[in-house]
Amino acid sequence: MAIDDRKIRILQAIINDYIVTGEPVGSRTIAKKYDLGIGSATIRNEMADLEEMGYLEQPHTSAGRIPSSKGYRLYVDQLMQREQLTREEELRIKEYIINSAMYEVDKVLKEACVLLSELTNLTCIVETPSMKRSRIVSMQLIGIDKSNIVAIIVTDSGVIKNHRIRVSHMPMESELDRINEVLNIKLKNLTIDAINLQVINEIKEELKGFDDLFNAILPALYKSLNESTKSDLLVEGTTNLFNYAEYNDIEKVKDMLQLISNKDCVIELLEPSGDITIKIGDENYIPEAKDCSVITAEYCLGGRPIGNIGLIGPQRINYSKVISIMAQVIKELNKSLRNQSLE
Repeated sequence: MAIDDRKIRILQAIINDYIVTGEPVGSRTIAKKYDLGIGSATIRNEMADLEEMGYLEQPHTSAGRIPSSKGYRLYVDQLMQREQLTREEELRIKEYIINSAMYEVDKVLKEACVLLSELTNLTCIVETPSMKRSRIVSMQLIGIDKSNIVAIIVTDSGVIKNHRIRVSHMPMESELDRINEVLNIKLKNLTIDAINLQVINEIKEELKGFDDLFNAILPALYKSLNESTKSDLLVEGTTNLFNYAEYNDIEKVKDMLQLISNKDCVIELLEPSGDITIKIGDENYIPEAKDCSVITAEYCLGGRPIGNIGLIGPQRINYSKVISIMAQVIKELNKSLRNQSLE
């Protein structure tokens, strides 16, 4: 059975009404509120067809219908138009991000997370930059006693990593200066994946005469960097869930809170596949998220993706407004981070 224009108009009306009210929608409601030029009996028949086609569902306790994941997907892909933000909303986003730009990257991300949760009334989660995506800005080896050196690694995304290395012989200060110089020349602006065997051999060649120190330091540093490839998560607006009737069921709230607290699951959910990615219901292959919508995007530092940001809520959200807000915040966030990378 093909979905014709009339069915599409009825589906769109049902989704628009359900997003606003949260109540199952009946044929009489559509006939009264929307000028479709057809009576409630015809609408009722079309709704039955839409349910059979998988675009609508009928809750057991109601005679009305609600959109299914398939219905929302058709709406988002073909029917929805992004809502134009007001001038005041655009200015608020711009000023909020600009005011936080004086801080470090993690503070800017925290402020963007707060802003998104407030503007969308959803839960916002930001995956902070990991060492794997970051580039090394500087590395400093500092002797702290006769057998211990501390390596301090700073990345362009603001990640700072300290690692203690035991050595059998502490080099003189001038030797440490020379080693630091070589490491910074060879490793600056590289990601972890770019520190390959060729780079390691070049460093080893430059540090001839310091073989024992090289053998102690470089494997430890490489291990330290690889142990730091996982990101942290910033979460804001968890209590926003309680504003939705879908979460009046305490079990659903528990499931959602458990999902948000599962770092590995959330990082998988936040993996975007385009500009702004929208996964609805069963499209989220993680079982705990099958009743959710997850909207994700990448944020960039100097034009290079370094992390993901996402909004999580029920399937019944105002997609056109939420996506416009997400797009504007990402635009201003990327602009702010780009400016930071140029400083």
